Amino acid sequence: MPSIVNTGQAEAWNGYEGNHWADHQARYDAVNSGFNDHLLAAATIGDRDRVLDVGCGNGQVTRLAARRARLGEATGIDLSAPMLRRARATATAEGVANVTFEQGDAQIHPFPTAVFDVAVSRFGIMFFADPVAAFANIGRALRPGGRLAVLSTRGMADNDLGAVFAAMARHLPPDPAPAGLGAPGPDSLADPARVREVLTGAGFEKVTSTPVDALQVWGRDAADAAGFLGAWGPVRFLLDQAGEDAAARALDALAVALRPYEEPGAVRLRGAAWLITATRP
Repeated sequence: MPSIVNTGQAEAWNGYEGNHWADHQARYDAVNSGFNDHLLAAATIGDRDRVLDVGCGNGQVTRLAARRARLGEATGIDLSAPMLRRARATATAEGVANVTFEQGDAQIHPFPTAVFDVAVSRFGIMFFADPVAAFANIGRALRPGGRLAVLSTRGMADNDLGAVFAAMARHLPPDPAPAGLGAPGPDSLADPARVREVLTGAGFEKVTSTPVDALQVWGRDAADAAGFLGAWGPVRFLLDQAGEDAAARALDALAVALRPYEEPGAVRLRGAAWLITATRP
């Protein structure tokens, strides 16, 4: 594997977490694809652009970018070997030829200098061990005037998932993972002031953070969605710490909390994100 400084995330995304995302590619795309139009509209990808997709995962955004840059190309980078295997296989199956995928840590990866026109990411930029260093490295890969368009989550209180998880909380031990601003995780770039601090520190200008929402499909019905969420890495970890009886109670509470979000054929929760844009001088 290439040089890695973000070792904790590398272990997760090359272990259970990465395999779960790769094995459930369609389900995770159903969760996040509602944000694609927001992201791609902000990226304004042209026919001949060279696009970098950071934290590309299973590669849906990379493939969509490659189709827009039909005379250019798109490169996806991710820590996760299982997800990159899925990304390459899907691109081949779909006949998307102007796309490549690389395994690496975006914080230190030796990108070519001043080559890409735009860098994008759909929720792949909240887990950097050193976000200023990571964005500075990404910035060096952009040509002067190159664009950045990325998504990060807003606070859990702004997402329907926050209320759903709250229903489980009394049955589960506290999450021992580091939380809050500055720590790698979903909330690390949830504050626009922190986003501006990171990106300006990395050398970007014209930084904006715009709130965007999208419906996220978590399953066919409440029971199916609860089973899927219960197997999601962060939730599975807490269930494993809780013990068998408490875990069963937590999953029951999760299913009950999801029922108000049932619609014919799907459970849809409102997701809340920041659409972040910036420019390399």
